[in-house]
Amino acid sequence: MLLNMLKAKLHSGSVTQCDLHYEGSVSIDQELLDASGILPNERVDIWNVTNGARIQTYAIEAPRGSRTIGVNGAAARHFSVGDKVIIAAFASIEADKARQHAPTVVLLDDENEMKAPSAAY
Repeated sequence: MLLNMLKAKLHSGSVTQCDLHYEGSVSIDQELLDASGILPNERVDIWNVTNGARIQTYAIEAPRGSRTIGVNGAAARHFSVGDKVIIAAFASIEADKARQHAPTVVLLDDENEMKAPSAAY
């Protein structure tokens, strides 16, 4: 049996841009992707702490060091610049290994700077 477990999370990020007319996805600073282990084109959930909206999309790279978290396409109707968000990716893990699994959590400040090095729960 496989269990769906949290793989990685960018916690308390701030939306820096919204582009309704882009095809879709969420643009994330390449440095934040690297720190979290989220890959380009990987499915992610975005939870809007500010208004409660929850969507699924996929991650794309934004320029390294830009601190971009940009919500694109139709999802942009549910987000505004400055909204606080949590971005999470999940992985299917064999049940007998799930108890030993530790997700990577990257804590962000209001400018999307990492508060502390990425760490496992």
